[in-house]
Amino acid sequence: MIALLWHLAQAAPTGPDAPIPTPELVFQPILPELALCAAGILGMLYEAFARRSSRSVHLAIALAGLVAAGVTAIMLWSWTGAPTVLGDAVAVDRFSVVATIVLVLVAAFGCVYAWHESGRAEAVYRGEFYPLLLFATAGMTLIVAANDLIVVFLALEILSLSLYVLTGMGGRRSNEAAMKYFLLGAFSSAFFLYGVAMAYGATTSTKITTIVAALAGQTGSQALALVAMGFLVIGFGFKISAAPFHMWTPDVYQGAPTPVVAYMSAATKVAAFFALIRVLDVALQPLTWDWTPIVYALSVLSVLTGAVLAAAQRDVKRMLAYSAVAHAGFILAGLTSANTTGIRAAMFYLIAYAVMTVGAFGVTMLVATKTDEPSSYDSYDGLAARSPGLAALLTVFLLSLAGIPPTVGFIAKLTVFGAAIAAGNWPLALVCVLASVIAAYAYLRVIVRMYFREPRGAVTDDRAVVPQVAGLVLAVTVVVLGVFPRLLSGIIEQASILRW
Repeated sequence: MIALLWHLAQAAPTGPDAPIPTPELVFQPILPELALCAAGILGMLYEAFARRSSRSVHLAIALAGLVAAGVTAIMLWSWTGAPTVLGDAVAVDRFSVVATIVLVLVAAFGCVYAWHESGRAEAVYRGEFYPLLLFATAGMTLIVAANDLIVVFLALEILSLSLYVLTGMGGRRSNEAAMKYFLLGAFSSAFFLYGVAMAYGATTSTKITTIVAALAGQTGSQALALVAMGFLVIGFGFKISAAPFHMWTPDVYQGAPTPVVAYMSAATKVAAFFALIRVLDVALQPLTWDWTPIVYALSVLSVLTGAVLAAAQRDVKRMLAYSAVAHAGFILAGLTSANTTGIRAAMFYLIAYAVMTVGAFGVTMLVATKTDEPSSYDSYDGLAARSPGLAALLTVFLLSLAGIPPTVGFIAKLTVFGAAIAAGNWPLALVCVLASVIAAYAYLRVIVRMYFREPRGAVTDDRAVVPQVAGLVLAVTVVVLGVFPRLLSGIIEQASILRW
C-alpha cells in the first residue's frame, strides 16, 4: 500500500497548460491522510458487504492504515522540497511530522482498546467505529499541517463530525453526551469561521504565511486582525478544553465509551494545540504582544478551574476531564513564551500528556462495577488487592499526571514552568504550581482508595491481556521519558522550528 501510494504521488500530473493557473499537485506531504482515508473507506466497504463482519478484521484494516500513515509521515522528516505545497495550503515540516506520528500512535491504542471492549457481551460497538476513528485521525493529521485557515476549518469539521458519532456509540448516556458535544461544537465552529472571515478581511488572504507577511508589513487592517485573533482563540479554546470553554468536557468524558474518551482526550488536544501553535506563532506572530495576555488569562482560568473542580469529583472519568482542563492551562502557560522555547515546552507536554491520559483511561476501561456508575470512586476501592497489576499501572499514570518525579509528567511541568519564567511570567508559573498541588489531591485520592480501602462489590477484567500489555508499554514510556527526557527533547528541538 505504501509503495503504491508513493508511486502515484510521484506520478501525479500537473496543470501548466490549463487556462487558469493551477498549483502543482504534490501529493507526498498528504500521503498520511490518503492512507488513513483509504483504510477508512476499505473498512466501511467491508462492514457494508461482509456477511458477518469481524472485529479482528476491522482492527487489522485500521492498524494497516495507521502503519501506512506513520511510515509515510516518517518519510517526510527529510523533506527537501518547498515548505508549503498544494497552493500553499499544506505545510511540510518536522513540526507536523511529530504531531502526525503522535496522533497515529494514539489512534492505534484507541483501536486496541475498542477491539477489547467490543469483545464484551454487553458491548454496543459496531464495525463503523474503526473507519470513523480513521477519518477523525485524518482530520487531525491534516489540521496540524494546514497552512490555510480554510483547510484548518475543513479539517476541524472532519475530525469533529467523526467524534460526535463516536461519542454517541455507548447507549443513552452517550447519546446525551454526543448531543451536547455537537451543539457546543457547532457553536464554537461558528466563532472559528468568523475568525477566518475577519482574517481574510484584514489581510485579503486566509493562508497563514500570507497573513504573517501582511501583518508584519503593516499592509493589513490591525483592528480586524485583532478581532480575528479573538474569534480564532475562542474556536481553539473549545477544542483544547480551556476554561471558560470547557463546559462540554466532563459530560462528554463521562458519557462517551471509554475507548473513545481515551482516544479523544489525547488526540484532540494534540491536534488542536499543534494547530493553535502554528496560528499564534506564525500567522499572528506580529501580534504577539496582543495575544500573549489572552493566553495568560486562559492559562490562569484553566489551571484553577480544572484543579479545583477535579478535586471535588466522585467519578474518575469526570475527574480526568477536569484534569484535562488544568493540563490545557499548563500547556498555555508554556505558550506565553512566544518563541521556540515555548513551542518546545508545549510539544513535550503534549506528548507526555498523550501517553499519560491514554494509559489512565485504558486502566479505567478495565475496572468495572455492578452499580449504575461504572467509573465511580467506589469501583477503585481495594483495587490493589483485586488486581495489583492494574493498580500499579494506574498509580504510575496518576503520579505522572500529578507531576511527581521520576515520571515524564514532572519533566513536562518543569519545561512549561521554565518557559513561562524565562518569558518573565513568574506569577503565572507560581499559580500553576499552586494548582498542581490542588490537583495532586484528586490523583492521590484515587491511589489511597486503591491501596487502603476494602473492595466494595466491584469486579475487574483481569483476563484482558492485550490492554494490560498496552498499559504496561505506556507506563514504561512514562518512567523512561521521565528519567531520560533527552530521548524526546532531542527530536522536539529539531521539530520546533516552523518553516514559513
